[in-house]
Amino acid sequence: MKPNSSAIDEDLYSRQLYALGHEAMKKIAACDVLIAGLQGLGAEIAKNIVLSGVKSVTVFDPETVTLQDLSSQFFLREGDIGKPRAEATIPRLSELNPYVAVHNLGGDAGQELSVDRIRSFQVVVLCNAFFPKQLEINDWTHKNGVAFIAAETRGLFGSIFNDFGPAFTCEDPTGEEELTGMIASINEEGLVTCLDGMKHGFEDGQLVTFSDVRGMVELNECEPRMVSVKGPYTFSIGNVSSFHPYQSGGIFTQINTSKTLEFKSLRDSIRSPTFFTTDTSKSDRPPTLHGGFQALSEFYAQQQRLPRPRNVNDAEAVVSLAKAIDANIDEGLVTELAYQAQGDVPPVNSIIGSFVASEVLKFCSSKFHPMVQHMYFDALESLPHISPTESECQPLGTRYDAQIAVFGKSSFEKVANHRQFLVGCGGIGCEMLKNWGMMGVGSGPRGAIHLTDPDTIEKSNLNRQFLFSTKDLGKLKTEVAGQALIEMNSDLMGKIMAKTESVEPATEDVFGDAFFDEIDGVTNGVDNIRARLYMDTRCIFYEKPLLETGTFGTKGNVQVIIPYATESYASSRDPPEHAEQPLNCGLPLTIRDTVQWSRTTFHQLFVDPAQTVNQYITEANFVDTLVKHTYSARAEAEIAQIIQFLGAGKPATFEDCVVWARIEFEKQFVSEIKQLLHALPKDTSTADGQPLWGRAMLLPHPLEFDADNEVHLEFIISAANLHAYNYGLPGETDSATVRSLVQSVAVPEFIPRTETSKEDLSPLIAKLPPATEFAEGYRLVPAEFEKNDDDDANHHLDFITAASNLRAMNFGIAIAGRSKTKRIAGNIVPAIVMTASLVAGLGSLELYKIIDGKNKPENFKNAFINLALPFFGFSQPIAAEKKKHGSAEWTMPWDRFKFSDNPTLQHVVDWFKTTHSLDLGLVSHGTSVLWSSFFPKAKAEERLRMNFRDLVERVSKTRVPSNARRVVVEAIATDENDEDVDIPSIVVEIR
Repeated sequence: MKPNSSAIDEDLYSRQLYALGHEAMKKIAACDVLIAGLQGLGAEIAKNIVLSGVKSVTVFDPETVTLQDLSSQFFLREGDIGKPRAEATIPRLSELNPYVAVHNLGGDAGQELSVDRIRSFQVVVLCNAFFPKQLEINDWTHKNGVAFIAAETRGLFGSIFNDFGPAFTCEDPTGEEELTGMIASINEEGLVTCLDGMKHGFEDGQLVTFSDVRGMVELNECEPRMVSVKGPYTFSIGNVSSFHPYQSGGIFTQINTSKTLEFKSLRDSIRSPTFFTTDTSKSDRPPTLHGGFQALSEFYAQQQRLPRPRNVNDAEAVVSLAKAIDANIDEGLVTELAYQAQGDVPPVNSIIGSFVASEVLKFCSSKFHPMVQHMYFDALESLPHISPTESECQPLGTRYDAQIAVFGKSSFEKVANHRQFLVGCGGIGCEMLKNWGMMGVGSGPRGAIHLTDPDTIEKSNLNRQFLFSTKDLGKLKTEVAGQALIEMNSDLMGKIMAKTESVEPATEDVFGDAFFDEIDGVTNGVDNIRARLYMDTRCIFYEKPLLETGTFGTKGNVQVIIPYATESYASSRDPPEHAEQPLNCGLPLTIRDTVQWSRTTFHQLFVDPAQTVNQYITEANFVDTLVKHTYSARAEAEIAQIIQFLGAGKPATFEDCVVWARIEFEKQFVSEIKQLLHALPKDTSTADGQPLWGRAMLLPHPLEFDADNEVHLEFIISAANLHAYNYGLPGETDSATVRSLVQSVAVPEFIPRTETSKEDLSPLIAKLPPATEFAEGYRLVPAEFEKNDDDDANHHLDFITAASNLRAMNFGIAIAGRSKTKRIAGNIVPAIVMTASLVAGLGSLELYKIIDGKNKPENFKNAFINLALPFFGFSQPIAAEKKKHGSAEWTMPWDRFKFSDNPTLQHVVDWFKTTHSLDLGLVSHGTSVLWSSFFPKAKAEERLRMNFRDLVERVSKTRVPSNARRVVVEAIATDENDEDVDIPSIVVEIR
């Protein structure tokens, strides 16, 4: 999207487009938003909305910047103190997105927002405004079709009120793809059974329609029918006894329907609120907090200030005001709200601010279900285990005073002297660093923030990684992020330790014993399971707490892993990476299958042949080796491929490449389908007499080439250009030119083939052109698939999309657009900044607990959120597993047996026998078996006598790094009854 243009910049917004879609983005880009109040909460909301690409953001806050604002307002610097907040914020806010106009509504200090100044906006957001002002503004917005959101954060408490008007239509409540599947049977009561144990995924009340049903044809393209779930593989659609009997086949497809919601005005809603629950374990708290926040507003009206931190008299006054509103309130909860009213906690701003920003986008786009209608949040579990006193919470004249008001001076000192390691500086990493910078993590004499990420900054990062800007493109993420953090908080000068190495076994010389001795905990912000599992093992080894975080579009999660208290990440790992992983099957059922097929076909056409040809040219014995070590059919295919690509099929011009592409079209989408139907005709039955086609497989249809069909022509253009690229020939993208060329191509007539393989390949080998006839240095250029978000001009995605859609047409599958194809083909994770920010906020709240020294599962909360629904789910981490043997008990996977002074293996074997009456039957290190009781006697005795350093080096045939202090080995043990006993790992000091 160019400035002042309506086109969407897909390079910038790619990940967000995968989450929201083009139509939603177009609506968002037409929306004007007003944000009133620019302390930490308002800054968080404004940051997220600007990054998301609305038309304009106007801010209002004429009050002057104070030192305390620096507690959470990450756009402000010490030099801004005394300036109007909005004026000081706008320069840095406007740098986030060149496509979003950022304005200052203006005004003088002390001036309040009035109705006459909000008339030109589609959304109005009030931050930390008191109830009289909220009522005044909402009275007008409710009557005039303007969305209204009021949000407050008070210490570890937050509140949100939504009003999208009396009739707001949500066009896509969940954002999930429509469910679809194949049918095994339908009875006359309307019970639908899915094919071969496929789960349908429905919930009661969802709607479904059908296609390709044989017999019960009335269901085909029927009006949507309501689902009643009977089990994971069955659902009911109501009585269908009047329909023709079901015979076979059929596909069910979910129908997503819009939903119209009625929002009450704040004035009406205060009296009869609808609460959105964020934590089911606290479902009794919203009514109390509903009265408590009103009481705070009334206290301010009477005193012209908020209650003082931990001041009993002020808290009693607030409780009295709250009881006048609701006599049944929880006095202790309101007391805590009053104690924290002057507090400003960055992670809470991150949570409430990102949630509000997502609600703004819901109104702008009509996508996803909005929150209805009052939300109250608290994180009292993050308070220190010893409650701070009033004297501990008094201001010290520092930027952290608004946090000291909540946690107390001694707890803040623990935060400042903490040493945390962040792995990954992507979306979550940037948000986590922002929170830590504002919290003062690592700013103390002993403190530090370590971070690592090997990646450089790309354009697609800028939409959700706000520490980076266009001037940083191509630079290392950690270096830029570290400098940005120091600019936010100068107390971190000299406290940021930025590295660029990946975390993996190969870098254990960097992230080894000395490194882990210097840190107190780890936060994972990586997007792949391999790195997560590796860091999990390292945290277990070094006994460090781990915060595991992740996002996928609107969904996010936080897992807390505490040594000796909770299970590890690997104990219940994520499903295979990731839920959007393309399938790999022979015949397609979904568009994901056709995309995977097109990825494979891309490799077979534009990578494998070029590599094979280059090997033939450069390796003198290539053919002999191929024939000797490869099965006959494959050798025959590769030799034929060389003959084609270097012989008669070698193109001299782009016109030759068009001929090749047209013949390839005929082969893939016509001849191969005819061959399939020749082998398995339409009337083929399965072993149980059921029709094969339409029951377990979709019946395919050959295509008829049409040069005027956009998808057909796109295949020719992209395939021809990629083939030309292989040979270093100039390409051509003009549609008219290629259409003219392709229409004159003659294609061979289809003749069913019989599958035979030549035993004697000599005649075929004789047809190979001599490798010596090609000029020295002659090579073909493989076209390795590039999923880079920022480069689509290489025809890779054009081919993948066209080929996938053509195969989908073969099998009657709905085709996919370029954006969806790109996401599936590149296995790209959808992402929006709000999810990352909210997850970082939740993770940072857990970090407070870790720093405080809490160490029981019940002290922590794992979290799962889905902003689309919206949904918050919290659970206590699963406790670490306990294993017993006799009187001994081990905590898995945290306990380990430790041996010092580089002992012999015999010493370790004897110790287990003497101490635990256990016999070791096998000892291993990584993939190396160091010793086994089944070894020949001489070999076993020799290894028993060896110390562990020598033994590991001898068996693994690699040197133990000179800086390694210890090795980890695993052992299989049996008791006196020859029963297997699970034992912890063995750690051996080898120095």
